[in-house]
Amino acid sequence: MVRTKLQRCIDCGEYGLGENCKSCNGKMVAVAPLKYSPEDPQGARRRQRVDAGSDEWVDSLPTPRKVIKGEEE
Repeated sequence: MVRTKLQRCIDCGEYGLGENCKSCNGKMVAVAPLKYSPEDPQGARRRQRVDAGSDEWVDSLPTPRKVIKGEEE
C-alpha cells in the first residue's frame, strides 16, 4: 500500500504514483516523509526496529558540519 501519492524511483529518479516505476520497473519510495505527530502510536516500534540508541545507530547519524575560519554561518 502506498503511504503518500507522489513516489520517486530509486534507480532512475522518475516520479509516479505507483509502487513500481513504469520506466525501469524499479522500486518507488515516498518523496516526502510522513507528518510528525508527538502522539506517535508506532514510535516505540519504529525505534526498536532501527535499534535506536545502539552504537551502530549512533555511528550512522550525520555529523555536524565543521566551521571553517572566515566562513559565515
